[in-house]
Amino acid sequence: MKLDILVFGAHPDDAELGAGGTIAKEIALGKKVGIIDLTRGELGTRGSAEIRDVEAADAAKILGVAVRENLKFKDGFFVNDENHQMEVIKAIRKYRPETVLCNAIDDRHIDHGKGSKLVSDACFLSGLRRIETKIGEEPQQEWRPKLVYHYIQWKNLKPDFVVDISDYITSKTNAIKAYASQFHDPNSNEPETPISSKTFIESVHYRAKDLGRLVGVDYGEGFTVERMVAVKSLDNLI
Repeated sequence: MKLDILVFGAHPDDAELGAGGTIAKEIALGKKVGIIDLTRGELGTRGSAEIRDVEAADAAKILGVAVRENLKFKDGFFVNDENHQMEVIKAIRKYRPETVLCNAIDDRHIDHGKGSKLVSDACFLSGLRRIETKIGEEPQQEWRPKLVYHYIQWKNLKPDFVVDISDYITSKTNAIKAYASQFHDPNSNEPETPISSKTFIESVHYRAKDLGRLVGVDYGEGFTVERMVAVKSLDNLI
């Protein structure tokens, strides 16, 4: 299956929190979008890997993504080395996306920055034909995505551009709430975490409103780039 956009997240819920509105919007515009989680989030304070598997599938249905996979890297301990790069390269070559979205380049959780660099490096390496990969016995052809963008997560990084998600904030919110084990539940006896507070979802909305304010829309999601963005014409801008 060829995808237009492939979204990577170090943990289930990263993609929804960082780019859920953009994912929903691009799908509504007719794009084929997939999500690949690097880990099952098994070190998370609340819930379990098995619960998060189900929640991730539910969130994928809410957003309408074409496919969702999990590479089952070791939560907290995966590294940016050849073995991990090769698995990401296989995924990129399998789906051949034009655009890749991935974790924040710098963030509170160490897996986010690691995941960001791992995916970014793999996107480049995936375009080198002398790196040989297979799915089963079938050789894969080289493929390099045209664009690699990094969504913003816990830290208030300065975006290089903002996507208008005003019509898709509800889809983003519903996808996030699919991860019921991770967010506020007054009946839960599990330990509190920074994202399980009563005000966390409110803070997600606040950031989206603030990013939207910067570009003159109701809600926005911000992204950073490693490579300068070019536009074909000035009338493509908001």
